[in-house]
Amino acid sequence: MPKALETILELDLKALTNNFDYLKSKLSNNVKFMAVVKAFAYGSDACVVAKHLQHLDVDYLAVAYTNEGVALREAGITKPILVLHPQPVNFKSLIKHCLEPSLYSAKVLNEFIAIATTEKQTNYPVHIKFNTGLNRLGFWESDANYIISKLQDTEVVKVNSIFSHLAASEDLNETEFTLNQIKTFKTIAQDFISEIGYTPMLHMCNTSGLLNYPEAHFDMVRSGIGLYGFGNSAHENKFLKPIATLKSIISQIHRIEKGETVGYNRAYISDSFIKTATIPIGHADGIGRQYGNGNGFVTINNQKAFIIGNVCMDMIMVDITNIDCKEGDEVIVFDKNTTAEDFASTANTISYEIITSISRRIKRNIIK
Repeated sequence: MPKALETILELDLKALTNNFDYLKSKLSNNVKFMAVVKAFAYGSDACVVAKHLQHLDVDYLAVAYTNEGVALREAGITKPILVLHPQPVNFKSLIKHCLEPSLYSAKVLNEFIAIATTEKQTNYPVHIKFNTGLNRLGFWESDANYIISKLQDTEVVKVNSIFSHLAASEDLNETEFTLNQIKTFKTIAQDFISEIGYTPMLHMCNTSGLLNYPEAHFDMVRSGIGLYGFGNSAHENKFLKPIATLKSIISQIHRIEKGETVGYNRAYISDSFIKTATIPIGHADGIGRQYGNGNGFVTINNQKAFIIGNVCMDMIMVDITNIDCKEGDEVIVFDKNTTAEDFASTANTISYEIITSISRRIKRNIIK
């Protein structure tokens, strides 16, 4: 890879292909694959990732909000797109761009039917979400008869899938809870299908569910974090490759005498002579203040350089006292060796948070 000359996020599409192929290898041939590209494709680049996945012939894409789906359509994505958390204010735009809503409450169901009616739709594809234990979004099992009665009274919409969301599929200590979720979903789906008169697709598995609970693959699985290189376990991480590398450079080196301070609020006070490097990336770029004051680190010439003082909006300062380096040298925040998961752990958080926080002002460099 070329050396960085500024702060950049490298996106490796070959790694994305590897992850897609590995996850697909866990599925039977008749199980469809839904790729989750919400949150700017987990902080990478949604249009680039979606186009590559479309080239790989993914079956479905999923986003959180309508505007994310609109952006994909405007970029030329033609695959079906599920909007996981649509708001009624955006339903007309959703229909205009042929996006498919998750309907998760009576209010949302009724409002979508009303707007789809005014837009003169017939058999518009929708997805019914049931809550089986995550307690975030979704109809309750007892709502099934109400949903069916609403659907039987209209030809405006047609259910393309019934789905739910696992709450703790990565935690094998919660196997009993997860198996109970799966059992509940099967019961809901069987009763629903027997009443509605046709058979929508069923899907429940996220990445960890895909890997840990093959009995719950049903007709389709949904994978987000796995596509970006993280399997939520040390074992699965061996087979996945992080697609993103966050790089920067040393802008300036300072020599700090004993008793001098570094950064805002004089948060770091030197107890001896040290050298520091200033790097052009900060909390406006996703490196939160929790990584400061000796918690987070970057890698310079294969050595750890810990962040000292408070993280600034556009810069961090790191201790390079024992590192042979110079201004202009490359800095690795995270890559395939020291991963985003490793970096996030220094602040007691998870890979999802750091990678989705990376600012869009950071230049993306696509490696094909």
